[in-house]
Amino acid sequence: MKYTIQNEKLKITVDSLGAQLCSVVCKEDGVEHIWEADPAVWEDHAPILFPYTGRLPGGIFTVDGKVYEGGIHGFAQHFEHTMVRCESNILTMELVSSPETLKKWPFAFRLESTFLLGGDTLYHSLRVKNTGNVAIKFGIGFHPGFAIPFDDRHTYEDYELRFDKMESPICLSTAEGGLVGDRTYSLGKNIRAIPIDDQLFINDSHLMVGLRSETLGIYEKDSNRAVVCHIADAPYNLIWSKAGTPRFVCIEPWQSIPTPDTEWDDKPAAACLQPGESYKTTMKTTFQR
Repeated sequence: MKYTIQNEKLKITVDSLGAQLCSVVCKEDGVEHIWEADPAVWEDHAPILFPYTGRLPGGIFTVDGKVYEGGIHGFAQHFEHTMVRCESNILTMELVSSPETLKKWPFAFRLESTFLLGGDTLYHSLRVKNTGNVAIKFGIGFHPGFAIPFDDRHTYEDYELRFDKMESPICLSTAEGGLVGDRTYSLGKNIRAIPIDDQLFINDSHLMVGLRSETLGIYEKDSNRAVVCHIADAPYNLIWSKAGTPRFVCIEPWQSIPTPDTEWDDKPAAACLQPGESYKTTMKTTFQR
C-alpha cells in the first residue's frame, strides 16, 4: 500500500513494500525527482539496504556454522513494512523480525523507517533496535535514485554532481562479484564537480571514501534547481546509474561495505548492538529551488 504526506514545498509517497520512497514532487514546478522504476532499466526507486549493503560472496554468509543465502542489499526491501504513524508531514513504518526474516538472518530486530518533511528538505531516518537476547551487528545504507533530466527542456548533459568543498575523490575498486577490491582509484584531483555523461558509469558504480564535503548534489547547470544530499555522516558514499545514457543517478550514503568475508562476524558493520540497544542514521535531502 502507498501512503502520501506533504507540506507547503514537497509531496512524497512511500510504498509499504520495503518502506520504499517512490515519489518526491516539488510543488513549485511539479517536478518528480524519484526514478520511475522502469523494470527494463532498474526496477527500484529508493530501496533500504539492510542488514547488509551490496552483494555477498557467492551469495551466502555463515552464522555459527549455518549457511544463509542472500541477494543484493539485504532483505528489508522485499518485505511489507507496517504503518505505525502517518500524519500531515511525518510517516513511520516498521519491519519486525519474524520466522520469515529469521530464515534470511538469524537475529531479532525492529527496523523503523521515518520520513519527515521540513520546508524543502526530506529527512529519512532508519532506526534499528536489537530486540533479542544476543548482540547483533549489521550493515545499513540508503539507495535513492534521482530522475534526470528534471524536465523536457534539458538532457542529462545539463547536470553535474557537485561537492560543497574541493575534493580529490578516492574510490574503492570493485572486485569480481560486486565486492570491494584491493585497489583504489581517483575520480579527479582538486575538483568541485563531476560531469554526468554517458561514460561516467560505464564500469558500474563509484564508491568514494574520505570525503570532506558536507553535501553532494545533482545540479542543473543553467538554473538554481538541485537535489542536494547531506553526506557528512556516512563514511562511504556511492554514486551509480546504469551504463549508457543516464536517466537517473543514485547518491548512496552507506554505513558499511561489501567485502569477501563469508563469516558474518568478520564482515564490516555499521554498528554492533547489545540487547535492547538502538542505532539511528538519517539521510537529509534538500530539493533546491
